[in-house]
Amino acid sequence: MNLEEGMKAPDFTLPDSQGIDITLSDYKGKNIILYFYPKDNTTGCTLEAVNFRDNYEKIQESNTIILGISKDSIKSHTNFINKYNLPFKLLSDPEGKVCELFGVWKEKSMYVRQYLVIERTTFLIDKEGTILKI
Repeated sequence: MNLEEGMKAPDFTLPDSQGIDITLSDYKGKNIILYFYPKDNTTGCTLEAVNFRDNYEKIQESNTIILGISKDSIKSHTNFINKYNLPFKLLSDPEGKVCELFGVWKEKSMYVRQYLVIERTTFLIDKEGTILKI
C-alpha cells in the first residue's frame, strides 16, 4: 500500500529503547512526528536526531511527540539515546514490518548489487491519526 497525505496512518506496535511496547494509536489526541531513518550513529541519522532534540521544546509546545524508527536493536537505540541525550522514543523494527507498512523499505542498487534500505522519511500525523505531510 502506498500511503498518501490525507490517509489514516496504519496502527502498529513496536518496542522502544527500554523494551516497552509503544502503539501508535495510544497517542491519539497528540500530533506525531514519525520519522524513519537508516541507522543509529551514522552521520545523517545523527544530524537528524540532534536537530529534533534541539527543537524538542518548541515541538512539544504544539502538542506534538516524536517517534523515530529504524531496524536497529533496542540496545543500539539505548546507546544512541544516551550518547546524544535524545528526549524522545526510538522504536526498534528489526524485521522491517512497520517500515514495509509505511512504504519506506526501498530497493537500492549500487554497481550490480541490489539491496534494501530504509529511505529516510518523516510523517506528520494529526491528533486524529491522519497523515498531514510526508
